[in-house]
Amino acid sequence: MPPLSQTPGPALHTADGQLFRHGQPHRLLGGAIHYFRVHPSQWADRLARLAAMGANTLDTYIAWNFHQPTRSAADFSGWRDLPRFIELAAEQGLDVLVRPGPYICAEWDNGGFPAWLSGTPGIQLRSRQDQYQRAVEHWFDRLLPLLTPLQASNGGPIVAFQAENEYGSFGDDAEYMRWTRQALLERGVTELIFSADGANDFYLDGGAIPELLATGTLGSRGAEAIETWKRRRPGEHFIAAEFWNGWFDHWGEEHHHRSASEATAEAAEILDGGGSVCLYIAHGGTNFGLNAGANFDRVLQPTVTSYDSDAPIAEDGALTEKFHAMRELFGRFAGQELPELSPELLAPNQVLPAGELPVIAGAALPELLRELPLTSSSPAPLSFEQLDCAQGLVLYRAEPILPAGKFTLRISGLHDRAYVWLDGIPMGCLAGTEHEPLELEGRGEAAVLEVLVENQGRINYGHLLGQGKGLSGVLINQRLTSGWQHATLPLAEWDEAQLEALHHSGTPREPEGPGFSRAELELDEPRDSHLELPGFGKGFLWVNGFLLGRYWQLGPQKSLYLPAGLLRSGLNVFTVLELEHSGSQLRLLEQPELG
Repeated sequence: MPPLSQTPGPALHTADGQLFRHGQPHRLLGGAIHYFRVHPSQWADRLARLAAMGANTLDTYIAWNFHQPTRSAADFSGWRDLPRFIELAAEQGLDVLVRPGPYICAEWDNGGFPAWLSGTPGIQLRSRQDQYQRAVEHWFDRLLPLLTPLQASNGGPIVAFQAENEYGSFGDDAEYMRWTRQALLERGVTELIFSADGANDFYLDGGAIPELLATGTLGSRGAEAIETWKRRRPGEHFIAAEFWNGWFDHWGEEHHHRSASEATAEAAEILDGGGSVCLYIAHGGTNFGLNAGANFDRVLQPTVTSYDSDAPIAEDGALTEKFHAMRELFGRFAGQELPELSPELLAPNQVLPAGELPVIAGAALPELLRELPLTSSSPAPLSFEQLDCAQGLVLYRAEPILPAGKFTLRISGLHDRAYVWLDGIPMGCLAGTEHEPLELEGRGEAAVLEVLVENQGRINYGHLLGQGKGLSGVLINQRLTSGWQHATLPLAEWDEAQLEALHHSGTPREPEGPGFSRAELELDEPRDSHLELPGFGKGFLWVNGFLLGRYWQLGPQKSLYLPAGLLRSGLNVFTVLELEHSGSQLRLLEQPELG
């Protein structure tokens, strides 16, 4: 594709149902890759694979909470160097669509909103409320000066910006959409601005406005969507801003798979109908740390750590059958013959040999909790947001007088999962707002009640977006317990030294008990791997002080992808915090086990 030259007007525009790039007929053949889900050492490689698939355009969301997890200044360094990611795309000859939200969904924690924002009392997300709009404007004031110099009008690769994201699935305030567009324009955006909504009348009624090019999000029935656009948006070129060629997984559900033939046939229906396609997702990557979001359908549906999503480019970079099928399809519409794939791209991924790493038992979980400093006291339990704990765990401690004999314990307003101890003895686990009470027995005297609450990921879609975490009360035989102390466990903030100290902070756990474990691996040369935790139940895994993510025997995901960029020559340390029951080893796999 010819490079963009510095021009005064938008690089892309539509007329008579066609898309034009600098005045020449154009077909957008794109794919999404999210910089926040790919280790920066792999950015160039994954972008090269996208270009090799025949794509001419990169699409990426921008996750506000990835850059500004606290109220302090936004961070655009290192892994968060968004301009660098965009420049690497340009080096591959790719145009770039940026999707700054501020809401992004993306199966990402809180839909990209920082927890400090959604936890602000009275905040109304995705609205014309002054308090919300001031926060967004402050964020855009920091973000957009980094992006506008990279616009095509300045000789850069950015050819379009998306305003909001699938707003028609959430609300119908056209003035809010106009405000979002204006917020971009006032900060120097000169390229095409578009909206993206579900590809039918209902969603267009809520989210599409005349001032923005309307694009669709869909995975099938492309010809029907094109006809809807001809009727609803005459003269506009139909772009599938998200063509769902695969799907993500929730814990406790089946692993999703969509055949290459089916996905390609559905995409071809759009392209043969004269439209454009952007694959969601071309390369999914990983929900590192605690950044996986959640859905809600009667119960919480937390998303797994892997975001492989059955994409053409697998989580570990492998070129799948779907990659080759999409490459063949894109080649039909590229306007020129695609070059042969290089031997480097076709070569199998270099991985560590399979093996087993014995673990050393560390501090038992009850011992660890007993040693935590209690940072705040309150008559009623405080939420994660009130404690400035965006992710991780919170320990709640009280000393109620228990009745003599049998009693029930129930937790109200539980988000999301709680482990309960009395006088250091585990009593059970409760999950969600609707659960059966624990049937316990007291001695008619005070006891130390400890409740460890896990935030399993903030909801990223729908009207529970921004929902808080923690608990609102603990009821003993319907009597509310008061006098609470709290300790936060911000797991993603712990570094290697802190993890080592915590590992040794108390009596070692029983062989199968909950608590810390540690394993070591000496390497001459770092390579990718996949880590499995046989015998472990539910918890968190760090590599050299970096929180790789959650694991859970519930599945479907059984192994965690470990990019070589997180390893080092010499000694590598793996730390596990297990909440339920521990195994005796970590297992290195040469292939992923995603279900």
